[in-house]
Amino acid sequence: MKLNELRDIDGATKKRTRVGRGPGSGKGKMGGRGIKGQKSRSGVAIKGFEGGQMPIYQRLPKRGFNKPNRKSFAVVNLGTLAKFIEAGKIDTAAPVTEDVLIESGLVRRKLDGVRILAKGDFSTKVNLEVTGASKSAIEAVEKAGGTLTVTSAKAAE
Repeated sequence: MKLNELRDIDGATKKRTRVGRGPGSGKGKMGGRGIKGQKSRSGVAIKGFEGGQMPIYQRLPKRGFNKPNRKSFAVVNLGTLAKFIEAGKIDTAAPVTEDVLIESGLVRRKLDGVRILAKGDFSTKVNLEVTGASKSAIEAVEKAGGTLTVTSAKAAE
């Protein structure tokens, strides 16, 4: 087999319909758009229009609410924090603050603060100072012999 002998399998490719190329093409004159009206003209897109019937997006009930000023926290799991401490990327001798977590590469950016969650195993004695933490995360750190200080009372809830 040579390069000039290569070809697609029958039915793999289909030529596109060239609209408005004479009566013999089957899509000549009006190009399948019908006679007159808004849809026969160029630059028209009637999205979501159902012929005067109430559109589906209006018939369906709306649910939920997106709080415009809600806080978003950078989330850190205790399991990943433990891995970074074991790897020597975080020094436990000094208090571990949000800035230390960013320098180590565990957190990319603070956002509205860093929140610690209790996912994973944790057994290192460490002093953590963060914006928020779950109750189970605080218990896990204290059980390991460390302390977890939450700087903002609202974030801990």
